[in-house]
Order: sequence, then C-alpha cells, then structure tokens
Amino acid sequence: MKILVADDDPQILRALRITLGAYGYEVVPATDGAAAVRLTVSTHPDLVLLDLGMPKLDGLEVIAALRGWSTVPILVISGRIGAADKVAALDAGADDYVTKPFSTEELLARIRALSRRTPGAPEVPVIRFGDVSVDLAAKQVTRGVPGKPVRLTPTEWRVLEVLLNNPGKLVTQQNLLAEVWGPHLLKETGYLRLYLGQLRKKLEPVAAHPRYLVTEAGMGYRFVPD
Repeated sequence: MKILVADDDPQILRALRITLGAYGYEVVPATDGAAAVRLTVSTHPDLVLLDLGMPKLDGLEVIAALRGWSTVPILVISGRIGAADKVAALDAGADDYVTKPFSTEELLARIRALSRRTPGAPEVPVIRFGDVSVDLAAKQVTRGVPGKPVRLTPTEWRVLEVLLNNPGKLVTQQNLLAEVWGPHLLKETGYLRLYLGQLRKKLEPVAAHPRYLVTEAGMGYRFVPD
C-alpha cells in the first residue's frame, strides 16, 4: 500500500517514513502543499496523510484540490486540536482527523480503518456515449458501427480520461490542468480550450454544439453521459 505523507516538519516526516516503512507501507514524502498535489497526481497513492499547516498550499487547499478529481482517502494529522479545525477539514473532504502527538498504534488503526472503507479497484469500464466507445483499460477509442478507431494524442487522451472518470461532475480548470500538466501550469487555461476543441471535433456529433464534453463558463468542464 502506497501512502503519501505531506508535512513540512522534517522530523515528523522522517519519523513517519521510518515507522510506516517498518510496517510494510511504501511512503511518498511531500514537504509542502503544492508538492502534495503534484505527487498525488503523479504517484496515485492509496492514502494521503496530510498536515494542515504547510507552505505554498495549506492542508485545506490541498484537500479542495484533490477532491476536485480524486476519492483517495485523506487522513489529516495536525497539531490543531480545535473543533472548528476538525470540522473544516472534514467538511472540505477529509475522511478522518488525528491530532498530534499521536501513538503509532492509533495511526496504524486509523490507516487500517480507511483501507477497509476503500473498495478494491473496480474493473476498468468501457464507456459509451453517442456513437463513441472508450476502452479505458486498452486506451482505445472507436466511433460508429462498426467501430472505427479514433486516434487521440497522449494529451487528448489524458484530458478525456479525467473527464470520463468524473461523469456528471464539474472538473474545474485548475484541477484538470493539475491532473494533465501538473500544478505549475494552473493558469494556462488556453491549453484546455485547445484540447477540448480537438476532442469535440473527433468525438462530438456537432463540435460547435457539444453534447457530451460541456463547458461550464468560467469554472471548468463536465462529461455529460447519455
């Protein structure tokens, strides 16, 4: 099991790496909030341990960024003991909250509990909309009957994959940029317009009037299934 540990205290980060590693967990360290988002995108951890008081992006901002596109369990580990902080973290999308200092036994129990709540990876589906069929496992797209292959560039595929994995949900511009290009390009919304335009030409019945890959003006994009 892979756990991303995000904490700007090097002593705590080192202690958690040693402790969790001793129990067989693979640990991915992050020393600030921006790194936590970036590494979650690139390494796909099974669980995130997250401190609230971090530079660049604080814990609540990290939770908000992750919850825009991911259901990865988030366990907050924080020195903030106030009820308001706990409520804010849980309302933002965290799954559990442990206050520092905590015992190794308590932390491991919380991790096991979250692991049990997380279902096993489902079979990767074939998603169909209109006359388009998308095999997420094989990374193949066909259109029409019989299915004619549709060639997508790697970036087009990644944009499409993120949207299809969030059916009916708004995927914000920032989250889509972070997922496809990384957190260093969160202002490059022109990239999204370009690639969504290309995808619509290849997949929509009428590219100028999208039915499935819809723009939410000023916010982001949404895949609207049949």
